[in-house]
Amino acid sequence: MFYNLTKLLLTSLLAILVTQPLYSQVGVGTAPTEDAEVLFDGSSEMLHDKWTYWEGPRLAATLPIKWELVNDPQDEGLVMNSNDPAAAGGKYGAADIVTKKKYRDFRLHVEFFVANEGGNSGVYLQNRYEIQVLDGDSTAHGMGAVINETESPYHAYNGVGKWNAYDIIFRAARFEGSERVEKALVTVYFNGEKVHKNQEISQVWGGPNSGIDGGNDGGKGITDTPGGIKLQAEGHDVLYRNIWIKELSLKNDDTDIL
Repeated sequence: MFYNLTKLLLTSLLAILVTQPLYSQVGVGTAPTEDAEVLFDGSSEMLHDKWTYWEGPRLAATLPIKWELVNDPQDEGLVMNSNDPAAAGGKYGAADIVTKKKYRDFRLHVEFFVANEGGNSGVYLQNRYEIQVLDGDSTAHGMGAVINETESPYHAYNGVGKWNAYDIIFRAARFEGSERVEKALVTVYFNGEKVHKNQEISQVWGGPNSGIDGGNDGGKGITDTPGGIKLQAEGHDVLYRNIWIKELSLKNDDTDIL
């Protein structure tokens, strides 16, 4: 009887592992899936190979990238600090970094660490749509918000001096010719908690210094072009690590797929 019970338990566990894909894992420390592209692994080589400065209208930095690699404050390894000297005083767009590769639909994992109160940065999808990183702000412009589209899920934030994770499933806007017929959609997990589900994103916020199409019709003139993953420099010690992406092809208007 004991043997049969053990066999049943092992069979049930195996069935769960088989039916639950690895990409359903979310939160701090989530490793890349086998078919994911690693965008930052702590190495200088990967930082300079896969990233560059965004050449927006306010660009003040010059290559090579000046984001410093520093020791992880909690674990082993190196992480990157978004406090680029060219962005001193909060000049977003002056030293933001963006992936050289551009994307449409994807699943993205990013981990960030706000070192000081009021730390400010941001994770941009397609170099257009910001998922905010801003300590101390729980408004629609605050931590974890799809900026100006949702309220901040501030309760999910681990706080200053701790690692946090965004797991993001994004579907790009759809077009017929030059006309946008479906808005971009996003589902966001913040430290393992689903905080936004199939959230429509109506426009680019922040003007031309913010990202692609920010200067088109006040940010409402979205175009049918892919864009990179961008991290914002705003003169604050916000650290990043364990960044990876898996390209998707989402046929249906649904990003709630994990």
